[in-house]
Amino acid sequence: MASHRQKQYSVLGMSTLAFAVNFAVWTMFSIIGIRIKAELGLSEAQFGLLVALPILTGSLVRLPLGLITDRFGGRIVFFIHMLLVAIPIYGLAFATQYWQYLVLGLFVGLAGGSFAVGIAYTSAWFEKERQGTAMGIFGAGNAGAAITNLVAPLIVVAFGWRMVPQVYSVAMLVTAALFWFCTWNDPAHAKGGEADASRARPTLAKQLAPLAELRVWRFGLYYFFVFGGFVALALWLPKYYIAEYGLDLKTASFITMLFTLPSGLIRALGGWFSDSYGARAVNWGVFWVCLVCLFFLSYPQTTMTIHGIQGDLSLGVGLNVWLFTFLVFVVGIAQGFGKASVYRIIHDYYPQNMGTVGGMVGVIGGLGGFCLPILFGYAADHIGVRSSCFMLLFGLTIVCMVWMHYAIKQQRRLDGRAQTADVDLSPLTSSQS
Repeated sequence: MASHRQKQYSVLGMSTLAFAVNFAVWTMFSIIGIRIKAELGLSEAQFGLLVALPILTGSLVRLPLGLITDRFGGRIVFFIHMLLVAIPIYGLAFATQYWQYLVLGLFVGLAGGSFAVGIAYTSAWFEKERQGTAMGIFGAGNAGAAITNLVAPLIVVAFGWRMVPQVYSVAMLVTAALFWFCTWNDPAHAKGGEADASRARPTLAKQLAPLAELRVWRFGLYYFFVFGGFVALALWLPKYYIAEYGLDLKTASFITMLFTLPSGLIRALGGWFSDSYGARAVNWGVFWVCLVCLFFLSYPQTTMTIHGIQGDLSLGVGLNVWLFTFLVFVVGIAQGFGKASVYRIIHDYYPQNMGTVGGMVGVIGGLGGFCLPILFGYAADHIGVRSSCFMLLFGLTIVCMVWMHYAIKQQRRLDGRAQTADVDLSPLTSSQS
Protein backbone atom coordinates (compact mmCIF):
# COMPACT_ATOMS: atom_id res chain seq x y z
CA MET A 1 0.00 0.00 0.00
CA ALA A 2 1.50 3.31 -1.07
CA SER A 3 2.00 5.95 1.60
CA HIS A 4 0.44 9.39 1.31
CA ARG A 5 3.83 10.90 0.37
CA GLN A 6 4.35 8.29 -2.36
CA LYS A 7 0.89 9.02 -3.70
CA GLN A 8 1.68 12.74 -3.78
CA TYR A 9 4.84 12.21 -5.83
CA SER A 10 3.16 9.76 -8.19
CA VAL A 11 0.20 12.08 -8.77
CA LEU A 12 2.52 15.04 -9.35
CA GLY A 13 4.75 13.13 -11.77
CA MET A 14 1.91 11.64 -13.81
CA SER A 15 -0.04 14.91 -13.91
CA THR A 16 3.03 16.76 -15.18
CA LEU A 17 3.65 14.10 -17.84
CA ALA A 18 0.01 14.20 -18.93
CA PHE A 19 0.04 17.99 -19.16
CA ALA A 20 3.27 17.93 -21.20
CA VAL A 21 1.74 15.48 -23.69
CA ASN A 22 -1.43 17.59 -23.92
CA PHE A 23 0.58 20.78 -24.43
CA ALA A 24 2.59 19.10 -27.19
CA VAL A 25 -0.68 18.17 -28.89
CA TRP A 26 -2.06 21.68 -28.38
CA THR A 27 0.83 23.21 -30.34
CA MET A 28 0.96 20.47 -32.97
CA PHE A 29 -0.45 22.68 -35.75
CA SER A 30 2.62 24.92 -35.59
CA ILE A 31 4.44 22.07 -37.39
CA ILE A 32 1.86 20.10 -39.40
CA GLY A 33 -0.02 23.27 -40.33
CA ILE A 34 2.82 24.27 -42.64
CA ARG A 35 2.36 21.07 -44.69
CA ILE A 36 -1.43 21.39 -44.67
CA LYS A 37 -1.10 24.95 -45.96
CA ALA A 38 1.07 23.75 -48.84
CA GLU A 39 -1.24 20.86 -49.73
CA LEU A 40 -4.40 22.96 -49.78
CA GLY A 41 -2.86 26.19 -51.08
CA LEU A 42 -4.20 28.16 -48.12
CA SER A 43 -3.93 31.91 -47.85
CA GLU A 44 -2.15 33.50 -44.89
CA ALA A 45 -5.51 34.32 -43.30
CA GLN A 46 -6.74 30.74 -43.67
CA PHE A 47 -3.50 29.43 -42.26
CA GLY A 48 -3.77 31.82 -39.32
CA LEU A 49 -7.26 30.58 -38.52
CA LEU A 50 -6.13 26.97 -38.75
CA VAL A 51 -3.33 27.51 -36.26
CA ALA A 52 -5.28 29.81 -33.92
CA LEU A 53 -8.45 27.73 -33.46
CA PRO A 54 -6.87 25.12 -31.15
CA ILE A 55 -5.38 27.90 -29.01
CA LEU A 56 -8.76 29.61 -28.75
CA THR A 57 -10.79 26.53 -27.88
CA GLY A 58 -8.15 25.27 -25.47
CA SER A 59 -8.47 28.54 -23.62
CA LEU A 60 -12.27 28.76 -23.55
CA VAL A 61 -12.81 25.24 -22.18
CA ARG A 62 -10.61 25.80 -19.14
CA LEU A 63 -13.40 27.27 -17.05
CA PRO A 64 -15.99 24.52 -17.68
CA LEU A 65 -13.32 21.85 -17.20
CA GLY A 66 -12.31 23.53 -13.95
CA LEU A 67 -15.92 23.50 -12.76
CA ILE A 68 -16.28 19.81 -13.60
CA THR A 69 -13.02 19.03 -11.81
CA ASP A 70 -14.16 20.76 -8.63
CA ARG A 71 -17.34 18.68 -8.66
CA PHE A 72 -16.11 15.23 -9.67
CA GLY A 73 -12.37 15.18 -8.99
CA GLY A 74 -9.34 15.56 -11.23
CA ARG A 75 -8.42 11.91 -11.72
CA ILE A 76 -11.55 10.77 -13.53
CA VAL A 77 -11.92 14.05 -15.45
CA PHE A 78 -8.29 14.04 -16.65
CA PHE A 79 -8.52 10.38 -17.71
CA ILE A 80 -11.75 10.79 -19.69
CA HIS A 81 -10.49 14.07 -21.15
CA MET A 82 -7.39 12.38 -22.62
CA LEU A 83 -9.43 9.52 -24.07
CA LEU A 84 -11.78 11.94 -25.80
CA VAL A 85 -9.02 14.19 -27.16
CA ALA A 86 -7.22 11.20 -28.71
CA ILE A 87 -10.11 10.70 -31.14
CA PRO A 88 -9.90 14.00 -33.09
CA ILE A 89 -6.10 13.81 -33.00
CA TYR A 90 -6.18 10.52 -34.87
CA GLY A 91 -8.85 11.84 -37.22
CA LEU A 92 -6.49 14.55 -38.49
CA ALA A 93 -4.51 11.89 -40.34
CA PHE A 94 -7.50 11.23 -42.60
CA ALA A 95 -8.85 14.74 -43.18
CA THR A 96 -8.64 16.09 -46.72
CA GLN A 97 -10.65 19.33 -46.79
CA TYR A 98 -10.09 22.65 -45.07
CA TRP A 99 -13.35 22.58 -43.11
CA GLN A 100 -12.46 19.13 -41.81
CA TYR A 101 -9.15 20.40 -40.45
CA LEU A 102 -10.94 23.32 -38.80
CA VAL A 103 -13.54 21.14 -37.10
CA LEU A 104 -10.99 18.59 -35.93
CA GLY A 105 -8.66 21.36 -34.83
CA LEU A 106 -11.49 22.75 -32.75
CA PHE A 107 -11.65 19.50 -30.78
CA VAL A 108 -7.89 18.94 -30.72
CA GLY A 109 -7.72 22.31 -28.96
CA LEU A 110 -9.44 20.69 -25.96
CA ALA A 111 -5.96 19.45 -25.05
CA GLY A 112 -5.13 22.98 -23.93
CA GLY A 113 -7.88 22.80 -21.32
CA SER A 114 -5.98 20.06 -19.49
CA PHE A 115 -4.21 22.72 -17.45
CA ALA A 116 -7.36 23.61 -15.49
CA VAL A 117 -7.94 19.94 -14.66
CA GLY A 118 -4.36 19.17 -13.70
CA ILE A 119 -3.74 22.28 -11.61
CA ALA A 120 -6.85 21.64 -9.48
CA TYR A 121 -6.08 17.92 -9.14
CA THR A 122 -2.44 18.51 -8.21
CA SER A 123 -3.16 21.26 -5.69
CA ALA A 124 -5.69 19.04 -3.90
CA TRP A 125 -2.92 16.63 -2.94
CA PHE A 126 -0.48 19.04 -1.32
CA GLU A 127 -0.48 21.00 1.90
CA LYS A 128 -0.44 24.78 1.75
CA GLU A 129 3.28 25.15 2.44
CA ARG A 130 4.15 23.12 -0.67
CA GLN A 131 1.45 24.36 -3.03
CA GLY A 132 3.67 26.68 -5.02
CA THR A 133 6.36 24.08 -5.59
CA ALA A 134 3.86 21.38 -6.57
CA MET A 135 1.93 23.61 -8.98
CA GLY A 136 5.18 24.97 -10.38
CA ILE A 137 6.43 21.48 -11.18
CA PHE A 138 3.10 20.62 -12.80
CA GLY A 139 3.14 23.84 -14.81
CA ALA A 140 6.57 22.93 -16.19
CA GLY A 141 4.60 20.62 -18.47
CA ASN A 142 4.10 23.56 -20.83
CA ALA A 143 7.59 22.68 -22.03
CA GLY A 144 5.59 20.23 -24.15
CA ALA A 145 5.73 22.96 -26.80
CA ALA A 146 9.45 22.30 -27.08
CA ILE A 147 8.74 18.56 -27.40
CA THR A 148 6.66 19.26 -30.49
CA ASN A 149 9.38 21.49 -31.92
CA LEU A 150 11.89 18.65 -31.56
CA VAL A 151 9.86 15.50 -32.26
CA ALA A 152 7.23 16.48 -34.83
CA PRO A 153 9.69 17.69 -37.52
CA LEU A 154 11.62 14.39 -37.27
CA ILE A 155 8.41 12.42 -37.80
CA VAL A 156 7.42 14.63 -40.73
CA VAL A 157 10.77 14.15 -42.45
CA ALA A 158 10.84 10.39 -41.90
CA PHE A 159 7.20 9.40 -42.46
CA GLY A 160 5.23 12.43 -43.62
CA TRP A 161 3.07 14.83 -41.63
CA ARG A 162 0.07 12.50 -41.39
CA MET A 163 2.08 10.21 -39.15
CA VAL A 164 2.35 12.97 -36.51
CA PRO A 165 -1.32 12.88 -35.38
CA GLN A 166 -1.26 9.08 -35.42
CA VAL A 167 1.79 8.95 -33.16
CA TYR A 168 0.38 11.67 -30.92
CA SER A 169 -2.98 9.90 -30.53
CA VAL A 170 -1.25 6.68 -29.47
CA ALA A 171 0.95 8.66 -27.07
CA MET A 172 -2.17 10.25 -25.59
CA LEU A 173 -3.84 6.86 -25.02
CA VAL A 174 -0.71 5.39 -23.45
CA THR A 175 -0.40 8.43 -21.20
CA ALA A 176 -4.05 8.12 -20.16
CA ALA A 177 -3.53 4.47 -19.19
CA LEU A 178 -0.36 5.24 -17.21
CA PHE A 179 -2.11 8.14 -15.52
CA TRP A 180 -5.07 6.01 -14.43
CA PHE A 181 -2.99 3.17 -12.97
CA CYS A 182 -0.43 5.41 -11.26
CA THR A 183 -2.76 7.93 -9.58
CA TRP A 184 -5.50 7.98 -6.95
CA ASN A 185 -8.61 10.02 -6.26
CA ASP A 186 -7.71 13.13 -4.31
CA PRO A 187 -8.68 13.08 -0.61
CA ALA A 188 -11.65 15.42 -1.14
CA HIS A 189 -13.23 13.07 -3.70
CA ALA A 190 -12.13 9.68 -2.38
CA LYS A 191 -15.12 7.33 -2.19
CA GLY A 192 -16.04 6.45 1.33
CA GLY A 193 -13.41 8.74 2.73
CA GLU A 194 -13.92 11.14 5.60
CA ALA A 195 -13.79 14.10 3.25
CA ASP A 196 -16.37 12.53 0.98
CA ALA A 197 -18.74 11.91 3.82
CA SER A 198 -18.61 15.45 5.11
CA ARG A 199 -18.36 17.33 1.87
CA ALA A 200 -21.41 17.99 -0.28
CA ARG A 201 -20.89 18.88 -3.88
CA PRO A 202 -21.16 22.63 -4.28
CA THR A 203 -23.88 24.15 -6.39
CA LEU A 204 -22.97 25.81 -9.67
CA ALA A 205 -23.86 29.21 -8.22
CA LYS A 206 -21.48 28.66 -5.31
CA GLN A 207 -18.71 27.56 -7.65
CA LEU A 208 -19.12 30.64 -9.83
CA ALA A 209 -19.49 33.10 -6.95
CA PRO A 210 -15.75 33.96 -6.71
CA LEU A 211 -15.78 35.16 -10.32
CA ALA A 212 -17.73 38.22 -9.20
CA GLU A 213 -14.69 39.42 -7.25
CA LEU A 214 -12.50 41.97 -9.00
CA ARG A 215 -9.25 40.44 -7.81
CA VAL A 216 -9.95 37.28 -9.85
CA TRP A 217 -9.83 39.42 -12.97
CA ARG A 218 -6.71 41.16 -11.69
CA PHE A 219 -5.03 37.77 -11.37
CA GLY A 220 -6.30 37.03 -14.87
CA LEU A 221 -4.56 40.14 -16.18
CA TYR A 222 -1.31 39.02 -14.58
CA TYR A 223 -1.67 35.63 -16.28
CA PHE A 224 -2.63 37.30 -19.55
CA PHE A 225 0.86 38.77 -19.50
CA VAL A 226 3.01 35.95 -18.10
CA PHE A 227 1.32 33.06 -19.92
CA GLY A 228 -0.43 34.76 -22.83
CA GLY A 229 2.70 36.78 -23.53
CA PHE A 230 4.78 33.61 -23.40
CA VAL A 231 2.59 31.79 -25.94
CA ALA A 232 2.41 34.87 -28.18
CA LEU A 233 6.19 35.32 -28.24
CA ALA A 234 6.71 31.61 -28.86
CA LEU A 235 4.59 31.99 -32.00
CA TRP A 236 6.02 35.37 -33.02
CA LEU A 237 9.77 35.08 -32.41
CA PRO A 238 10.76 32.80 -35.34
CA LYS A 239 9.21 35.25 -37.79
CA TYR A 240 10.78 38.17 -35.93
CA TYR A 241 14.27 36.64 -36.13
CA ILE A 242 13.88 36.01 -39.85
CA ALA A 243 12.63 39.51 -40.66
CA GLU A 244 14.79 41.52 -38.26
CA TYR A 245 18.07 39.62 -38.35
CA GLY A 246 17.89 37.69 -41.64
CA LEU A 247 18.14 34.22 -40.10
CA ASP A 248 16.89 31.13 -41.88
CA LEU A 249 13.86 29.27 -40.52
CA LYS A 250 15.83 26.41 -38.98
CA THR A 251 18.16 28.73 -37.08
CA ALA A 252 15.32 31.01 -36.00
CA SER A 253 13.30 28.06 -34.66
CA PHE A 254 16.29 26.71 -32.75
CA ILE A 255 17.08 30.06 -31.14
CA THR A 256 13.41 30.48 -30.21
CA MET A 257 13.74 27.32 -28.13
CA LEU A 258 16.16 29.26 -25.92
CA PHE A 259 13.05 31.20 -24.93
CA THR A 260 10.37 28.47 -24.80
CA LEU A 261 12.20 25.57 -23.14
CA PRO A 262 13.78 27.38 -20.14
CA SER A 263 10.59 29.37 -19.55
CA GLY A 264 8.64 26.14 -19.23
CA LEU A 265 11.12 24.27 -17.05
CA ILE A 266 11.89 27.19 -14.70
CA ARG A 267 8.26 27.28 -13.60
CA ALA A 268 9.02 24.58 -11.02
CA LEU A 269 11.68 26.78 -9.42
CA GLY A 270 9.25 29.69 -9.54
CA GLY A 271 6.83 27.68 -7.44
CA TRP A 272 9.51 27.00 -4.83
CA PHE A 273 10.41 30.69 -4.69
CA SER A 274 6.73 31.55 -4.24
CA ASP A 275 6.51 29.20 -1.27
CA SER A 276 9.75 30.44 0.25
CA TYR A 277 9.65 34.20 -0.39
CA GLY A 278 6.01 34.93 -1.10
CA ALA A 279 3.96 34.80 -4.27
CA ARG A 280 3.45 38.55 -4.45
CA ALA A 281 7.15 39.17 -3.96
CA VAL A 282 7.91 36.92 -6.92
CA ASN A 283 5.21 38.52 -9.06
CA TRP A 284 6.43 42.00 -8.27
CA GLY A 285 9.98 41.02 -9.16
CA VAL A 286 8.80 39.42 -12.40
CA PHE A 287 7.12 42.63 -13.51
CA TRP A 288 10.19 44.74 -12.74
CA VAL A 289 12.55 42.41 -14.62
CA CYS A 290 10.21 42.31 -17.62
CA LEU A 291 9.74 46.08 -17.54
CA VAL A 292 13.48 46.71 -17.82
CA CYS A 293 14.07 44.10 -20.52
CA LEU A 294 11.04 45.13 -22.59
CA PHE A 295 12.15 48.75 -22.46
CA PHE A 296 15.33 47.87 -24.34
CA LEU A 297 13.60 45.32 -26.60
CA SER A 298 11.08 47.99 -27.61
CA TYR A 299 13.75 50.31 -28.96
CA PRO A 300 13.83 49.93 -32.76
CA GLN A 301 16.96 49.62 -34.83
CA THR A 302 18.03 53.23 -35.35
CA THR A 303 20.67 55.02 -37.41
CA MET A 304 21.48 58.59 -36.40
CA THR A 305 23.39 61.05 -38.54
CA ILE A 306 25.61 63.49 -36.67
CA HIS A 307 26.78 66.55 -38.58
CA GLY A 308 30.38 66.79 -37.48
CA ILE A 309 33.08 69.37 -38.19
CA GLN A 310 34.71 67.23 -40.85
CA GLY A 311 31.55 65.68 -42.23
CA ASP A 312 28.58 63.57 -41.30
CA LEU A 313 28.97 60.71 -38.85
CA SER A 314 26.54 57.80 -38.71
CA LEU A 315 25.73 56.15 -35.40
CA GLY A 316 23.78 52.92 -35.20
CA VAL A 317 21.68 52.24 -32.08
CA GLY A 318 20.00 48.89 -31.58
CA LEU A 319 20.33 45.34 -30.30
CA ASN A 320 22.43 42.76 -32.11
CA VAL A 321 21.01 39.24 -32.33
CA TRP A 322 22.94 37.97 -29.30
CA LEU A 323 21.94 40.76 -26.94
CA PHE A 324 18.38 40.53 -28.23
CA THR A 325 18.33 36.78 -27.57
CA PHE A 326 19.71 37.28 -24.06
CA LEU A 327 17.03 39.82 -23.17
CA VAL A 328 14.28 37.60 -24.58
CA PHE A 329 15.74 34.69 -22.60
CA VAL A 330 15.53 36.75 -19.39
CA VAL A 331 11.92 37.71 -20.16
CA GLY A 332 11.10 34.03 -20.68
CA ILE A 333 12.68 33.08 -17.35
CA ALA A 334 10.76 35.86 -15.60
CA GLN A 335 7.48 34.76 -17.19
CA GLY A 336 8.19 31.20 -16.08
CA PHE A 337 8.46 32.44 -12.49
CA GLY A 338 5.33 34.53 -12.95
CA LYS A 339 3.25 31.64 -14.26
CA ALA A 340 3.97 29.77 -11.03
CA SER A 341 3.49 32.71 -8.65
CA VAL A 342 0.10 33.69 -10.08
CA TYR A 343 -1.34 30.27 -9.31
CA ARG A 344 0.23 30.29 -5.86
CA ILE A 345 -1.62 33.57 -5.25
CA ILE A 346 -4.86 32.02 -6.47
CA HIS A 347 -4.52 29.10 -4.08
CA ASP A 348 -3.96 31.44 -1.13
CA TYR A 349 -7.28 33.15 -1.83
CA TYR A 350 -9.36 30.28 -3.24
CA PRO A 351 -8.04 26.90 -2.02
CA GLN A 352 -11.50 25.32 -2.41
CA ASN A 353 -12.16 26.81 -5.84
CA MET A 354 -8.95 26.09 -7.71
CA GLY A 355 -10.81 24.50 -10.61
CA THR A 356 -13.21 27.41 -11.06
CA VAL A 357 -10.94 30.37 -10.35
CA GLY A 358 -7.85 28.70 -11.80
CA GLY A 359 -9.88 27.77 -14.85
CA MET A 360 -11.10 31.34 -15.36
CA VAL A 361 -7.61 32.76 -14.95
CA GLY A 362 -6.39 30.11 -17.39
CA VAL A 363 -9.05 31.20 -19.88
CA ILE A 364 -7.82 34.79 -19.69
CA GLY A 365 -4.20 33.74 -20.03
CA GLY A 366 -4.95 31.49 -22.97
CA LEU A 367 -6.86 34.27 -24.69
CA GLY A 368 -3.69 36.32 -24.37
CA GLY A 369 -1.91 33.70 -26.47
CA PHE A 370 -4.66 34.04 -29.05
CA CYS A 371 -5.11 37.83 -29.04
CA LEU A 372 -1.59 39.15 -28.61
CA PRO A 373 -0.17 37.82 -31.92
CA ILE A 374 -3.06 39.50 -33.70
CA LEU A 375 -2.32 42.75 -31.87
CA PHE A 376 1.38 42.36 -32.69
CA GLY A 377 0.54 42.22 -36.38
CA TYR A 378 -1.89 45.12 -36.15
CA ALA A 379 0.70 47.26 -34.35
CA ALA A 380 3.42 46.41 -36.86
CA ASP A 381 1.15 47.31 -39.78
CA HIS A 382 0.13 50.67 -38.34
CA ILE A 383 3.31 51.75 -36.57
CA GLY A 384 5.67 50.32 -39.15
CA VAL A 385 8.20 49.14 -36.55
CA ARG A 386 8.83 45.46 -35.82
CA SER A 387 9.68 46.07 -32.18
CA SER A 388 6.15 47.41 -31.64
CA CYS A 389 5.24 43.95 -30.30
CA PHE A 390 7.56 44.60 -27.35
CA MET A 391 6.11 48.08 -26.95
CA LEU A 392 2.70 46.47 -26.43
CA LEU A 393 4.08 44.07 -23.85
CA PHE A 394 5.88 46.95 -22.13
CA GLY A 395 2.58 48.83 -21.82
CA LEU A 396 0.81 45.71 -20.56
CA THR A 397 3.46 45.28 -17.86
CA ILE A 398 2.90 48.84 -16.67
CA VAL A 399 -0.86 48.25 -16.44
CA CYS A 400 -0.26 45.11 -14.33
CA MET A 401 2.09 46.93 -11.98
CA VAL A 402 -0.19 49.94 -11.57
CA TRP A 403 -3.20 47.74 -10.78
CA MET A 404 -1.19 45.69 -8.28
CA HIS A 405 0.06 48.86 -6.57
CA TYR A 406 -3.45 50.35 -6.47
CA ALA A 407 -4.92 47.15 -5.02
CA ILE A 408 -2.36 47.16 -2.22
CA LYS A 409 -3.01 50.81 -1.35
CA GLN A 410 -6.77 50.32 -1.43
CA GLN A 411 -6.61 47.37 0.94
CA ARG A 412 -4.36 49.30 3.31
CA ARG A 413 -6.84 52.16 3.42
CA LEU A 414 -9.68 49.78 4.21
CA ASP A 415 -7.83 47.79 6.81
CA GLY A 416 -5.47 50.34 8.33
CA ARG A 417 -2.71 47.81 8.84
CA ALA A 418 0.19 46.57 6.74
CA GLN A 419 -0.98 42.96 7.01
CA THR A 420 -4.15 41.04 7.76
CA ALA A 421 -4.82 37.44 8.62
CA ASP A 422 -6.01 36.51 5.14
CA VAL A 423 -3.90 38.72 2.87
CA ASP A 424 -0.37 39.96 3.15
CA LEU A 425 -0.25 43.47 1.76
CA SER A 426 3.44 43.99 1.21
CA PRO A 427 4.48 43.58 -2.40
CA LEU A 428 7.96 42.60 -1.28
CA THR A 429 7.39 40.22 1.65
CA SER A 430 3.96 38.68 1.19
CA SER A 431 3.42 34.95 1.13
CA GLN A 432 -0.35 35.15 1.12
CA SER A 433 -1.41 37.30 -1.85
